[in-house]
Amino acid sequence: MTSYQIDILNPKATKLLQDLADLDLIAIRQTTEDGFLKIVNRLRTKAADNPPSLEDITKEIESVRAKRYAKKKA
Repeated sequence: MTSYQIDILNPKATKLLQDLADLDLIAIRQTTEDGFLKIVNRLRTKAADNPPSLEDITKEIESVRAKRYAKKKA
């Protein structure tokens, strides 16, 4: 089975898809879950187990800024 995500641009396409579903040629499932939101929730769950300390966050920010400023000078 192959799955596709389809964005319907014309409401007439909804009727066509429903007709195909009525003929048991396709199955239609509405999804309310956004793929991006799913990833964000997974990252939040992982971070809840071992949250970064303020010191770790500060080190990461300083590292990124140092790299950015080094690129501008070069």
